[in-house]
Amino acid sequence: LSIADGTPKRAAAQFSQADNMTDRAAALSILVQRFGTSGATNDALQAFEARYGTDALVMDKWFLIQAMQPGESALEKVRGLMTHRLFSLDNPNRTRSLIGAFSSGNQTGFNRADGKGYHFFAERILTVDRKNPQLAARLLTAMRSWRSFEPVRCEHAREALASIATVA
Repeated sequence: LSIADGTPKRAAAQFSQADNMTDRAAALSILVQRFGTSGATNDALQAFEARYGTDALVMDKWFLIQAMQPGESALEKVRGLMTHRLFSLDNPNRTRSLIGAFSSGNQTGFNRADGKGYHFFAERILTVDRKNPQLAARLLTAMRSWRSFEPVRCEHAREALASIATVA
């Protein structure tokens, strides 16, 4: 209904009136997905963090929701979240929530025509691989279908994967 209305009001109201985390997270997801730059979305993100900031599993969800924000701005959002006080590449769950969700689930943000999503991802894989090769290998499954991309994206993906191969 929020999407049909074209405003974040309904989702923001659902977020503020929710009596449980699941409903709050669902409303937050709508806000981030459809109204990512609105003040209501920023307020909800801050309120969610303030309320659940000490619960690691819920904060994994908070990172994941933001990693799924569609569009080219998603990469900068993910870069910014990597500097958040609760984020660490040393935490496998947190890494999967942010980097994994971005690469596997954010089609428009990760698969940018300029290839920046792939190159960012390759850099993170190399960093993660030094401490947790199993996690790096799991994250890399996001690139399984790179050969089926259109030619420009395919070439960017190939370059990113080649940059991993030369170091590994």
